[in-house]
Amino acid sequence: MQPPDRYIPTRDLATFHGVPKEYLSKALQALAQAGLVESTLGPSGGYRLSRKPEDITFLDIVEAIEGPRNTFACTNIIANNPCLDSSTKNHGVCQIARVMHRADEAWRAELRAMTIARLTEQLKVELPGRLLQRNQDWFLQKD
Repeated sequence: MQPPDRYIPTRDLATFHGVPKEYLSKALQALAQAGLVESTLGPSGGYRLSRKPEDITFLDIVEAIEGPRNTFACTNIIANNPCLDSSTKNHGVCQIARVMHRADEAWRAELRAMTIARLTEQLKVELPGRLLQRNQDWFLQKD
């Protein structure tokens, strides 16, 4: 909820969110590499969004930091069943993998549907206005 043209230093973001600066720096670098944020150096340096908030989804953020891999890696443990004979060994994808792949796709669809802009609008409704103002004031006093 900061002005879009303002860069916010990593140390301020880390302090505000209560996370180690080094951890946040790595995440911000991944977001910058994915083109979701941009950075600048110097006394007024830091990070800011590089796209409109409505153009950045939670899936974009997760994939920038974690990579685009599936959350479930099938190891085909069913093939280790000693009761299977050669005619039943290769059935393709097992039920467990099917369920996990559907769950992964549902998770991705939910992340894809939520944008930074949508989250901001929800926070404006759900959080008291005075808290939102104090949050904004906290960053402004850091200048």
